[in-house]
Amino acid sequence: MARQDRLMRLLAALRRLPAPVTAERLAAETEISQRQLYRDIATLRAGGVLIDGAAGYGYTLTEDPALPPQSFTRLETEALMLAVGSLDELGDERLAKAGRDAMARIIATLPDRQARQSMHAIMRSWRIPAERPQIAVDVDLLRQACWDETSVTITYRDRQEQVTQREILPLGLSYSPTTLMVVGWCLLREGYRTFEVARMDRLELGETSFRPRRVELLRRYQAMRMAEWEAQKAAERQAIPAPAAQTSAG
Repeated sequence: MARQDRLMRLLAALRRLPAPVTAERLAAETEISQRQLYRDIATLRAGGVLIDGAAGYGYTLTEDPALPPQSFTRLETEALMLAVGSLDELGDERLAKAGRDAMARIIATLPDRQARQSMHAIMRSWRIPAERPQIAVDVDLLRQACWDETSVTITYRDRQEQVTQREILPLGLSYSPTTLMVVGWCLLREGYRTFEVARMDRLELGETSFRPRRVELLRRYQAMRMAEWEAQKAAERQAIPAPAAQTSAG
């Protein structure tokens, strides 16, 4: 884990967890040793972050000068809390945790009154949990490939259980109510394809870079899908019989 990422995760844990937070809890939360944790606490303090406490007593983040003051209306705060809470419905715990960490960072910059309001949000998103298929591959690796615009090689089972090995250019991820999909350009079929991530038995980084083609590839895909939807709507309109002419009684 990169040093800067490690320090950001530590700050996020200090904001999110009830204070004071023990070194043991912080080390477990950030997946580092306690020895490394003490070094990271010292690094943050040297950088100007005010962290009260010590080993054996727990730590409290009292001020983070890296964050500018912010202000939101109460409805804006409710909207953010609602959006972050909705992430739990996607079945991606790493993504949901990232949302909670980001929200904790935002709350840390709010005036006291607004911070208290965020803790008592009245809006919640809840649906009956859908049964989502188990994912065997590393979704974080797939996300990184999308960000880095690097191909991935996959072993894929289609709906007829036919197995193929492919190299694809991953353009983006799409969370449906029941599964996670990746939109990509398939180098084997030389065309756009959508793949259910749960049907991937293997995923590895490839060696093909498609930077800076991602934006153009995605724009063409969206235009293609829009044209398909418009054609489908036109066909549906033509299939609807015209209403019979009505005559009025004289």
